[in-house]
Amino acid sequence: QDKDRAIQDKDRAIQDKDRHIRNIESSLNRIKGSLIWRTADFCRKWLVFLPIDLARKSLKAVDILRKEGMRGLLHHLWLHLTRDDREQPEEQPGVVRIGLTQTDYDVWMEAHRLSDDRRNEMYRRIASMSVKPKISVIVPVYEVDAIWLEKAIRSVVEQVYDNWELCIADDASPSRHIQEILQKWAECDQRIRVRFLERNRGIALASNAAAAMATGDFIGFLDHDDTLSADALYEVASVLQQGDIDLIYSDEDKMDLDERRIEPFFKPDYSPDLLLSQNYICHFTVIRKTLFDAVGGFRDGFNGSQDHDLVLRILEKTDRVAHIPKILYHWRKIPGSTAAVYDAKSYAWEAGRKAIEQTLKVRGVEAAVFFGRWQGSYRVKRNISGRPLVSILIPFRDRADLLEKCILSILEQSSWPTFEIIGIDNGSSAPETVKLKRRLADMDARVTFLAYREPFNYSAINNFGVAHSKGEHVVLMNSDIEIITPAWVEALLEHSQRPEVGAVGAKLYYPDGRIQHAGIVVGIFGNAGHPHRFFQPNDNGYYARPHVIHNVSAVTAALMMVKKSLYESVGGLDAEHLGIAYNDVDFCLKLRQKGLLNVFTPYCEAVHHESASRGYESTSEKRERFERERLVFESRWQGVIDAGDPYYNVNLSRKSEDFAIRLPE
Repeated sequence: QDKDRAIQDKDRAIQDKDRHIRNIESSLNRIKGSLIWRTADFCRKWLVFLPIDLARKSLKAVDILRKEGMRGLLHHLWLHLTRDDREQPEEQPGVVRIGLTQTDYDVWMEAHRLSDDRRNEMYRRIASMSVKPKISVIVPVYEVDAIWLEKAIRSVVEQVYDNWELCIADDASPSRHIQEILQKWAECDQRIRVRFLERNRGIALASNAAAAMATGDFIGFLDHDDTLSADALYEVASVLQQGDIDLIYSDEDKMDLDERRIEPFFKPDYSPDLLLSQNYICHFTVIRKTLFDAVGGFRDGFNGSQDHDLVLRILEKTDRVAHIPKILYHWRKIPGSTAAVYDAKSYAWEAGRKAIEQTLKVRGVEAAVFFGRWQGSYRVKRNISGRPLVSILIPFRDRADLLEKCILSILEQSSWPTFEIIGIDNGSSAPETVKLKRRLADMDARVTFLAYREPFNYSAINNFGVAHSKGEHVVLMNSDIEIITPAWVEALLEHSQRPEVGAVGAKLYYPDGRIQHAGIVVGIFGNAGHPHRFFQPNDNGYYARPHVIHNVSAVTAALMMVKKSLYESVGGLDAEHLGIAYNDVDFCLKLRQKGLLNVFTPYCEAVHHESASRGYESTSEKRERFERERLVFESRWQGVIDAGDPYYNVNLSRKSEDFAIRLPE
C-alpha cells in the first residue's frame, strides 16, 4: 500500500508539473502573440514616414508578421534573399493580389445579414421539419477571459434552432471567474451541462469529458473564445433533412478584439486531397455522435491538431460529408491564439503531420508526410508502385527552338528513368525542324517521332499519339513547356497510379515567373478559368491553395498525366466537337462523371510559353471556331456550370480568377 501511495504521489507530482508547464506555455504564447500583434500595429503607424518603395516592402513584412509570426517573416526573408535569377521582383506594376477585400466583405455581410423576416422564415421551417435532430455543442474551457467565455455561451443560447444542448468541461482552470460563469449559465438553462475536471488534462481529453455528457444525435465543436452565428444549428438541421450525413462543416471567418468580422474563408466541398494537405474543414464541424464514439473521440497526444486528427479518423469510416457554404463560425483573433498567429501553437503543426501519417498507415497508403511550404500545410509524398512506363506526347509544328527546349528539359531534368517521348509532327516544313528531330532521336533512344498529316486538331493529334504509345500512363504536353523540377514525373505518377484518381495536373508558370495554372475552376467567365493566374510564385494565394496538393474539377492538358486505360475508356479528347478549345476541361469532367478525382500538384513545375508555337486566336476564322467550341462546351456542361464548381465556392466571384467575393447583382 505504501508503494502504491508513493506511486500515486509521484503521478500527482508529474501531473502538477505538466499542468504548471502548460500554464507557462499558455502565458508565453499569449505574451508572444500580443507582442507580435502590437509590434505590427506600431510598425504600420510609422510606415507613413518612410519612402514609398520601402514602405511597400515593410508593409508586406508587417502583414506576414501579423499573420504568420516571426518564423513566417524569417521564411519570407529567406525566400527573398535566395531566389534565383528566373524570378522577378515581387513588387511589379499590375501585380495581382487576392481580390477578397474587407470593403467587399462588409458589403457581403450586409447582404447576408440575418433579418427579422429571415429569422421568422426559419421558425416556420423548423416547425415543419420532419426530423429535428438534437445537436450537442461541445466546449472545452481553460483559462479564458470572462468576456469571451460569456460571448461563446451566449452564441449557443441565442440559436434560432432550439433542439440543442451545451456540454462544457472546465479543464481545471485556476481562475475563479470560470466556475462562477459556468455555474450561473447552468442554473439559467437546463440545456447547459457543466463538468469541472479535478486536474488539467489538455484540450483533447477535456473535449472528450464534455462529449461524455452529450445526449444528442450529433455533436458540434466550439472553442471557448469563439462564437457561432445565430443560424448555425438551423443550417445544420436543415442539411440533415436531406438524408444520411455523418459529417457537416461550414465556412468561417475571424473576429478581432473589436468584434469586427474579417478574413472570411469560403471553402470547397469535400476535397480528400486538400484535407491531407491542410485542415481546411476546421470550423464549424458537426459529427454524428455514434461515429464519434466509434473512433474513440479525440486522442491525447494530438493537441493543437486534435480536430484534424478526429476528422481524418471519422473519414476512414464514412464519406457522407456535407459542406454548408455559409459562414456559421467566428474564430476570435486573441493574441497568442492560432487564429491570430499560427506560430503561437507551432506544436500543432507537428501534431497534424503525425495525424496524417497515422491515418495513411491505417488506410494502407505507403507514403511519407512532410511539412508544407506554409505553416499548417503538409506534403504527402506517396510511394510509387513498380516502375511503370510513362509515355510523354508532344504535338508540334516547326518552332524547333521551343521543341528543343521542351525535349531537352525532359531529358536533362527528369529523375524518373522509364519514359518514352513521342513527338507528333503536324506538318512541320522548316529544315531546322527535320535536323532537330534526327539529332534528338540519335541522342536518346527514348525519343521517337510520328507524323500526323491531317489538319490541326489538338484533340485528334493527342488521340493519335495515345494510340501509338506503350506506357501505362500518358502525359499530354505542349511543345512550349519547359520542365524545371527533376521529380516532375514522380509528382504526377504518385497520384495517377491511385485507382480513384483521373487526371493529374501540374503547376505552370509564365516565363516571367508568375503563375499560369494551378488548377481549373468550372463556371468562371461562364465556362472555365484559372484561379491564381498571374499571382507571384511566392504569394500565399487563397489560403495557400497554389502551394498544396488538392482536388480540382479540371486541369490543363498543357501538362497532364492520366492512365492510358482511363484515357481510352472515356474516348480520349473530343476531336469531333472540341478540336481546339475546352477539350481538356471536357475530358476532366468526363472523368469526374465516372466518380474519379482530379488532382493538382504543385510539386510538378514547368514554364509554359503559352501558345507560342501556334499563336493566339488572332484570325476571324480561329475566333469563330473558338466561339463554336465554347458554345458546345457550355451547352454540354450547363448543369455543372449552374451548380457551381464543388472545389470553388458559391460565395466567390465567377467574374475573376483572384478569389474576389461574389457580391449581389
